[in-house]
Amino acid sequence: HSIKVKENTMPTRISSLAAVVLAWSALGFLSCAPIARAAAGVSAAISAAVGDAARPDTDKQRDVNRKPGESIAFAGLKPDEKIVDLLPGGGYFTRIFSKVVGPKGHVYAVWPQGVPETRTAAVKAIAADAAYANVTELEQPLTALKIPAPVDMVWTSQNYHDLHNSSGLDMGAVNKSIFDALKPGGIYIVLDHAAAAGSGFRDTGTLHRIDPEAVKSEVEAAGFKLVGQSDLLHNPADPHTAKVFDPSIRGKTDQFILKFQKPAK
Repeated sequence: HSIKVKENTMPTRISSLAAVVLAWSALGFLSCAPIARAAAGVSAAISAAVGDAARPDTDKQRDVNRKPGESIAFAGLKPDEKIVDLLPGGGYFTRIFSKVVGPKGHVYAVWPQGVPETRTAAVKAIAADAAYANVTELEQPLTALKIPAPVDMVWTSQNYHDLHNSSGLDMGAVNKSIFDALKPGGIYIVLDHAAAAGSGFRDTGTLHRIDPEAVKSEVEAAGFKLVGQSDLLHNPADPHTAKVFDPSIRGKTDQFILKFQKPAK
């Protein structure tokens, strides 16, 4: 009789325990989030950096479209590494990079020489903030970068096409300079607005878009090897015919992320 009672009650007890576990999990009492992040490839360091309370609300509101955590996870940036944020804009990624690499890492926010103070002011303010003490703002010729130390990664987002709009800028020399600034095995990330297939560099000045295949050819010519391509920011609904600032598509353009590597030897 006692064995029969145990056989009847055990499933009930297990069922009750399962119900409690599910309830706690749903309410967030069980720490399942880190497991989910790891499965998605986004490390705890990246998640914490994106969730940094010091980030401006205007930046956080852009996260849904820019997907910074997943993009940086694809790039492979890790704590203690050194990264060049090339043409950092208002510092959207600069702040996140700072927290990802941490106090033993470093972020070099690099502008080309001659950029107006109105464009560099926001990043200079970040570099002067004690909360981002590992950020250094630099202004250098892009064809002759002089980074204080070899870096693990160079990242440029939504800017590569603009380099083609700079009169007389030798893109072969720019990419070679980036190649030389990297450690052997270092990573070069190009994230940009996609132009129509086969358009090459035709739309860089008009639509502010660029054909990813043209970027691949140009960067590989400097000695890099393409080791990854992400469609994380791909938008098949973008017809590639509107300027990226057009209200119909702004913030939702079809974008590509290309991952190049400098050979280890």
